[in-house]
Amino acid sequence: MNDLLDRLSELSPKLLEQTGITLWIVVAALVFGGIAGLAIGTTITVTRRGGILQQPVVYGVLNALVNTIRPIPFIIFLVAMQPFTRLVIGKGIGNEAIIFSLSIAATFAIARIVEQNLVTVDPGVIEAARAAGASPWRIIRTVILPEGAGPLILGYTFAIVALIDMSAVAGLAGGQGLGYYAVSYGLRNFDEVVTWSALVIIIIVTQIVQGLGNWLARRILRR
Repeated sequence: MNDLLDRLSELSPKLLEQTGITLWIVVAALVFGGIAGLAIGTTITVTRRGGILQQPVVYGVLNALVNTIRPIPFIIFLVAMQPFTRLVIGKGIGNEAIIFSLSIAATFAIARIVEQNLVTVDPGVIEAARAAGASPWRIIRTVILPEGAGPLILGYTFAIVALIDMSAVAGLAGGQGLGYYAVSYGLRNFDEVVTWSALVIIIIVTQIVQGLGNWLARRILRR
């Protein structure tokens, strides 16, 4: 037991560093992908047939784009994006390249989550706002998004956990993080303590994220 504690103490600086990098990658991708995904998902919701801004062409293009990109496994998407990543940020490997590709992947995954949650908003509430003379943009801002806030938080919680999962492949594109740490320092050196320490940290982080998401969603849904 003492040997294990000594080993964990030895590994803790590197483990904490790689945990911080993983969180940085996830947060950065969530900021960019979360905002873009919210915009696209909301647009898909309101431009669909019967929506308050019905636009079949806009809906068809965005829906097809989401359906095309969202199912692509991230490791394949990461490789396929490298030429475009180099064009935009000047390099195809490293943490910045991972964040760029992860942000785009997150955008289309979150867009579908947003749409699936916003379409559950009671149409009667929307119609009441329209009857009261509210403009479409005001309905989006004051009715659709607030009414869908609880489910959206749960959806974003799921997205964060998925981003943590996807960030684990960062090492395959010259990035760092817990996935890189587990493979480079654990698997390749046959060091089970390294691998399991990374696994435990990921479990702890995801449990905290899920718990906070569930708590916040419950508070909003009770209002």
